[in-house]
Amino acid sequence: MYEYINGLITNITPAYIVIASRSGVGYRLYTANPYRFEENVESHVYVQQIVRENDISLFGFIDANEKALFNKLLNVSGIGPKSALAILASADATGLINAVENNDSAYLTQFPGVGKKTAQQIVLDLKGKLDDLAVENSTATPATATNDSRALDDALEALLALGYTKKDIKVVGEQLSQTSDSTDGYIRSGLKMLVK
Repeated sequence: MYEYINGLITNITPAYIVIASRSGVGYRLYTANPYRFEENVESHVYVQQIVRENDISLFGFIDANEKALFNKLLNVSGIGPKSALAILASADATGLINAVENNDSAYLTQFPGVGKKTAQQIVLDLKGKLDDLAVENSTATPATATNDSRALDDALEALLALGYTKKDIKVVGEQLSQTSDSTDGYIRSGLKMLVK
């Protein structure tokens, strides 16, 4: 139903962003990494609406390729929107495409909600179907680096919202606390540690 929304990003949380359209409506968009967007900046966000029996949700994407990859992942049996977002959050789409093309189900099982059977299903369903995607890393401008613990706390909350366990997040948090970065940077670094 929706293709994209142009508007002002008015709120960023660990699981979603709120974008106020020019008509005055604020939309909650669940995203893979909300901190790739910048608050109080006019943005062009691609949108996918998912309707379930008792829920209607909107999912936001940096570009059309990210949205297309999300939809391809949803076509895999056993992958829901939350698992698809967790896979997309790993800023390494090339790694995902290579894993699918090389039958590397071990790489895919590192994502939350993806077991061995689901990883094999991803390979089976998507092999040869991802060549048309030239998914780039974020085109949005992330927040500037800071040593504020709030950026790290927000990043860890975002990883939790993606489905990673508290135990894994605690280990990653201890390592990330030794560095200074933006929330987006912490999330990207944390994902690299979680998806080896």
